[in-house]
Amino acid sequence: KEKSHLMFSFLNIAKLKKDDLKGIAKLMYRDVSDDSWDKENLTKRNLDFTIESVRYLDMYTKRLMNTEFGTELLNKHFDNFVVRIGAYIGEVIKNYINQDFYWYESDSVRNYSPSLDEELSDSKTQSVLYSKKRDMVILPLNVVSQFLKGNSPYNDLLTYVEGVIKQNT
Repeated sequence: KEKSHLMFSFLNIAKLKKDDLKGIAKLMYRDVSDDSWDKENLTKRNLDFTIESVRYLDMYTKRLMNTEFGTELLNKHFDNFVVRIGAYIGEVIKNYINQDFYWYESDSVRNYSPSLDEELSDSKTQSVLYSKKRDMVILPLNVVSQFLKGNSPYNDLLTYVEGVIKQNT
């Protein structure tokens, strides 16, 4: 018995490491600043993981990027914003595509699937949505990171979300 166990774990070296970003996505409404706009708009009722709800994130990111206070926050907590907003839109995408896309650590996906090496090579973010069946990744955190830096091909996050869902359903 012992031997077969060793053999099995040996075959499993390139293991996918799951990441649970759903909890982080919920911080979008669970951990809100004292700003009155944030309190009014970033609520559990508004952020219900529907495609429509992404509009609130678009308003939010515009405020972050276009106000002095927002830019200051963004610079100070950039990675945090990327993970939270990326996790949220990723969860929206995941719910609508409704296939075997799950959050994984991007390094584990790169090891597991060498064919995605190029696509993941400039992935600075730790988590990606990956489908084993389709051997395919979706990179919401990367898109948010580019977007918040002001060098995104998308005018808003909603356009990205709708596009990805359309491509994959």
